[in-house]
Amino acid sequence: MKKIGILFGIENSFPGALVEQINARNIDAIQAEFVSLGVVAHNQLPAYAVLLDRISHEVPFYRAILQQATLHGAAVINNPFWASADDKFFNYALAARLGVAVPPTVILPHKQIPPGVTDRSLRNLEYPLDWEAVFAAIGEHGFLKPIDGRGWRDVHEVHNRDEFFAAYDQSRDLCMVYQKAVDFTAYFRCCVVGQKHVRVMAYDPRLPHTERYLQSPPPVSKKLLKRIERDARTLCRALGYDFNTVEFAVADGVPYAIDFMNPVPDADVHSVGQENFDWIVQQVADLLIAKARAAPHMPDLRASAFLGVEPAPAKSVKPAEKPAKSATNNAKKKSARRAQAKRGAKLAAEIKP
Repeated sequence: MKKIGILFGIENSFPGALVEQINARNIDAIQAEFVSLGVVAHNQLPAYAVLLDRISHEVPFYRAILQQATLHGAAVINNPFWASADDKFFNYALAARLGVAVPPTVILPHKQIPPGVTDRSLRNLEYPLDWEAVFAAIGEHGFLKPIDGRGWRDVHEVHNRDEFFAAYDQSRDLCMVYQKAVDFTAYFRCCVVGQKHVRVMAYDPRLPHTERYLQSPPPVSKKLLKRIERDARTLCRALGYDFNTVEFAVADGVPYAIDFMNPVPDADVHSVGQENFDWIVQQVADLLIAKARAAPHMPDLRASAFLGVEPAPAKSVKPAEKPAKSATNNAKKKSARRAQAKRGAKLAAEIKP
């Protein structure tokens, strides 16, 4: 029996519906259940072929167990190694390299020195910072947000320098990015499952949380939707996320990727709505069952393999070519063959009866 384990926190609707969806299909040798974890030994084999992670980003104990489970062939969604290494600033830089539009963004030093760090540890840090260059690049209307934040926590919209410095002063020892605000005419949150299935959902981040998913949005051009779907897939494939949400703010017909580091995407029926909820449950169930059928997947014991990087295919090696024959050598051999032919003809004439 291959078991699919669902690891979750305070959410209610999605985990239960997912377990019910998988088990209702009555697939031989595959069963879904809520995970139960206690003390785990370093060489202990995982009880689950597949684990859907919805909480380890807040519980290091869970994260360590998930990483150990991958060592023994379990499939974990999303990759717990990459989720530990990911950050928003890198994501924006990567998106730009991939040709996905992103607003101008800079990274800022910690406002407060992190615990255990002294001034002597920061002797390479420029001081004072060139704030004029920051505002020249981003402007005074933007968003301050933590480099590894989720759920809009510690995110501040600012409209001038006074608001910027007031928000920066509140950032404590968080590492923050400052990003130019997009004066959007449309906004979308895309749920991406299996790096290929995309659900484009009209969304308004200015509304209360339970009202942000618009149930009756205005029509959108097929061309824009096609680009949004393509960019969402591109980002999730590059980052290795099997289950993610990607947000786009649309201005002047251009979809700007605003947020796409959501390894635990919102899937609560009360926020996404019943139609979106049913789609997410269906697609994630399909993904987990496919992963269970393919399990176990024993990774190469290399750091890059745990991050999801496949080894480059070995290049075929052509046999070494024989050295080119020089013209002089060729001429000598031809002359020798002619001389041998003449001797053969002379010998044949002499022995002819």
